[in-house]
Amino acid sequence: MRPARERLEAERRKTLARLADLSDDFDAVVAASRDTNADDEHDPEGATIAFERSQVHALVRQARQHLDEIDAALERLGAGTYGTCEECGRPIGEGRLEARPVARTCISCAGKPRTRLR
Repeated sequence: MRPARERLEAERRKTLARLADLSDDFDAVVAASRDTNADDEHDPEGATIAFERSQVHALVRQARQHLDEIDAALERLGAGTYGTCEECGRPIGEGRLEARPVARTCISCAGKPRTRLR
């Protein structure tokens, strides 16, 4: 298995590339909307430009949020708390960290109903 820092940095690079692609997609949708009929609500070709723009914007927000989670995980790594469950204090399993490098909780705590908001 890869070391945690390597895994997180690879995830960060992948997310930055995805964010760049999504930003390009968003720009393309906005540019396309300038070149089309303003009445896209009645476009027989399918989804509206506004809908497409909204979808891409949502994906951009998700990628930025994931980037924030990665940065927080890198901070935990630097502080020596990466891989420790924030709920119970037990170690987070290596398999979980391999599958979800930004995990803050162990599998047991992740399956419990949340009692507090983060």
